[in-house]
Amino acid sequence: MAKIGALLGFLVFLAASAAAQEPPYFVTYSHAMEEPGNLEISFKGVQGSPKYANPFVSETLELEYGVKGWWTSELYLSGQHTANDSTIFTGFRWENRFRLLLREHFINPVLYTEYENTNNGDRSLLEVVGHDSVSDLTLSNAQGRSVTEREMELKLILSSNTHGWNISENFITEKNLLEDEPWDFGYALGVSRPLALAGSAHECFFCRQNFSAGAELYGGLGDLNGFGLKATSHYAGPAVGFDIPNGPSVTFSPNFGLNDNSVGVIYRFTVSYEIQQIFGHFHRGGR
Repeated sequence: MAKIGALLGFLVFLAASAAAQEPPYFVTYSHAMEEPGNLEISFKGVQGSPKYANPFVSETLELEYGVKGWWTSELYLSGQHTANDSTIFTGFRWENRFRLLLREHFINPVLYTEYENTNNGDRSLLEVVGHDSVSDLTLSNAQGRSVTEREMELKLILSSNTHGWNISENFITEKNLLEDEPWDFGYALGVSRPLALAGSAHECFFCRQNFSAGAELYGGLGDLNGFGLKATSHYAGPAVGFDIPNGPSVTFSPNFGLNDNSVGVIYRFTVSYEIQQIFGHFHRGGR
């Protein structure tokens, strides 16, 4: 657990030494919301090679829509391929985020709710809670697909922008709705900033303002029967994002497991594209 404490201290140091771009996070949420009427389509990938288990690649399609300035809704569809096994669909998630304070404050709180209908073959690792462990990834796809879980997930998102830096903290809790199991807990922390705060006077592809960099730390915090770090898994890693001018955004991050309950390293990548005023396109097309 000393590694976790050291990395937490490093993130706090970065924040103290320090938004136009959306932070390049994969697990942590900031208070950035989708613009009303805009639709962002994202493909999220995760690749890992757990010890004593087959390598896998997980794919998640994310559809994020700005309902109001204070309300963003998202639908996730996930699947995965495991080497020497098969390819399966693992389920869906429906997420809603509600920003409590519309104007910018020193700390900006957001409430997050999500309904999950996924099976135990899920490898998306969109969050880590409770006593999630690398051993969960040793199930065959046939074993995992046979068990479906319906869960409710809640998050308290606290996020700040200061001197170009974004600092975000998430507290996560999750409950299985089909089983008499205790609430699981988890956390995610992120720090990031664009490489340049001011735009170039000339249009260019590889300008510094098109790039952002940051770091994440996340993991489980046990459950209601045993809150803490015992028998939990934790990950940390850098992240870099590239907003291609007039094109998609690309983000990449290697995440390193911090204890024996974690996968040694997992690679995350996202490609996303935003369609502005999606229903306006349909209205114009119908004229």
